[in-house]
Amino acid sequence: MKKIFYIGFISLTAIFCSCSDFLDKSPYEDPSAETNTDEASAIAMTNAAYQPMQRPKLYNMRMWALDIVAGNSEVGAGGGTDGIETIQLANFTTGADNSAAIDIWRGPNPGIMYCNTVLQSVPSMNISETIKNRCIGEAKFLRANYYFILVQLFGDVPLSLVPAKPGDDLYPVRTNKATIYNEVIIPDLLDAINLLPSREEYNDNNKGRATKGAAAGTLAKVYLTLGEYQKSIDMCKLVEQLGYTLNSDYSDCFGGEPKNKNTAESLFEIQYYGLTKADFWSDENQASWLSTYMGPRNSGWVGGGYGWNQPTQEFVNQYESGDLRKDKTIFYEGCPPFDGKQYKSTMSSTGYNVRKFLVPLSISPDYNTNSANIIVLRYADVLLMKAEALNELGHTTDAEEPLYEVRKRAGLTNRADIEGLTQDEMRDKIIHERRIELAFEGHRWFDMIRLNDGQYALDFLHSIGKVNASRKHLLFPIPQKEIDANPNLKQNTGY
Repeated sequence: MKKIFYIGFISLTAIFCSCSDFLDKSPYEDPSAETNTDEASAIAMTNAAYQPMQRPKLYNMRMWALDIVAGNSEVGAGGGTDGIETIQLANFTTGADNSAAIDIWRGPNPGIMYCNTVLQSVPSMNISETIKNRCIGEAKFLRANYYFILVQLFGDVPLSLVPAKPGDDLYPVRTNKATIYNEVIIPDLLDAINLLPSREEYNDNNKGRATKGAAAGTLAKVYLTLGEYQKSIDMCKLVEQLGYTLNSDYSDCFGGEPKNKNTAESLFEIQYYGLTKADFWSDENQASWLSTYMGPRNSGWVGGGYGWNQPTQEFVNQYESGDLRKDKTIFYEGCPPFDGKQYKSTMSSTGYNVRKFLVPLSISPDYNTNSANIIVLRYADVLLMKAEALNELGHTTDAEEPLYEVRKRAGLTNRADIEGLTQDEMRDKIIHERRIELAFEGHRWFDMIRLNDGQYALDFLHSIGKVNASRKHLLFPIPQKEIDANPNLKQNTGY
């Protein structure tokens, strides 16, 4: 296997976390891989590998903002240069100096480094096989996720499989993304499936850790992205066998109450506990940004309320009559009240705001107190992946059942709406369902660029007036700062 060593933009000292409670992210210590070989150190090293996912460079901002790039919504915010980097991405006018692209390029690197540290250090530790296997499985699951983000957004990227050390190559080249899929992402996830516990095997203190189901569901998405449809179906079936179910109410998937965190539907979430002592804007912040950013601007409805991520009229028009998700996903004139308050269309430049993630002041009284998790993967997504893969294999009738299961919860109970469709019609129905079911959760852009080798994305974007979008925009630019620092990095075509 080709090994390329990549030194990230931060120091090699990790911020390790408490091992007594996974959700308590207070500092632990800086255990050295050479001198700390106890169970607590193994767990602390593994906990550190989760933390970069929590940061604004990934799930606390840049990942959910991809729905804006995908055309579901507009930045909104305060106007002027507020959110200009996302506006540039969404208008397909961005260059290699775009700060959002820089964030996403750099965001996974610390996580990959921490995962590599675990995978080098933990196997030789004299600890229980149960903890050892779990830590290795978590690190492999996380490393696969970090690389999956990178290759989807940038294509070929530098590859690191061991911790960086003095004397390593400081100027790595980009490794072909097919190599990264076949030699890292897929093998890591297969190993994680074998090594990780099921969800039910974790105690309350360890809820939210990677599980066998999370690894299987992620691998189902990887296989779907690569067009390996039968393998994707097999992974979806494994998730089903592990006992995941839909929540009875769509709203139960979201919000800051304990009942909305790590539910029966959830395969993997980014964990927050809200009562952060760190600066809200720092990497160590432990408050979710979703409600703070997406609450109607200056409304006083939620802690913060910055007015980001305003749904477009075109998106709102996609709701079918009777779809219960509409009132639970967006604010519109005449919608049900929120916390006793009535929404007005003048509260947004588009006439709409996102509702599904908002946390009332009674739960999160300030901008930096939101403890709601950010969902990365849930069972409804798995059902829709299964439906899509079945349809692509020509089993269009079989695709009806998982699709109907998702639609039934949404109140769309007329099976005739999805029966007797051609393969092309079923494909359109499933992609529509993914757009509505997973709205503003950061999936739409990835769905668009994988369909028909990205042509779906270009056709859709042109249809909503984003005529600047061209094939080069299916990948983000490699940050110029990185190219200046490493002459072996080559820019993506067209930038």
